[in-house]
Amino acid sequence: MPTHPYHHGDLRRTLLEAAAASIEANGVEALSLRQLARDAGVSHAAPSRHFRDKQALLDALAEDGFNRLATSLNEASQGVAATPAAARRRFEDLGRGYVAFALAQPTLLSLMFGLKHAPDARAELLAAGHESMALTMRVIVAAQEIGAIGPGDPQHIALVAFATFHGVATLTSGGLLDGVPADELVATASELFWRGLQPQMAVAPDLAPGT
Repeated sequence: MPTHPYHHGDLRRTLLEAAAASIEANGVEALSLRQLARDAGVSHAAPSRHFRDKQALLDALAEDGFNRLATSLNEASQGVAATPAAARRRFEDLGRGYVAFALAQPTLLSLMFGLKHAPDARAELLAAGHESMALTMRVIVAAQEIGAIGPGDPQHIALVAFATFHGVATLTSGGLLDGVPADELVATASELFWRGLQPQMAVAPDLAPGT
């Protein structure tokens, strides 16, 4: 395939998509800017217009992954939580959206969180990484506002929810669920988690003997 000094389309997007596919197929270590340039039909120097080196490409790939994850979760949890049942569905849809993303791109997900928690993580990457948690917190707060679930720190609730669904995705991708479908486990986990968040009913004190 002949190469050209530049790309007439969106070369940055082309490289990010090709890089995402490459790491899932061959791992992060095998990722090569030169190979991506050859596959895109551009000169080996062309990617440097967008990524100065492989690490810059990985940082951008992680940031783009978080942005796509947030978009996916936002689409999965759309709708107004006007009733407890609707709030419950939004929560489960959020979990399904996360697990679906994680199972489709497990290597990318590992890269995303690995770079997000690196000591020298870029501010843009951190901001993108926080958006998914912020979205989960908004779902929790909306449910609390209509009384679908009880009070509590939305950040802590969202963090436990993340740990729950991330665990489902990790165990599923590792083949450690003895064949239980991920969707089935997400539904069960959502039900149990949501049940634990239900408002506590006030219990009247026992009447004293003889009254």
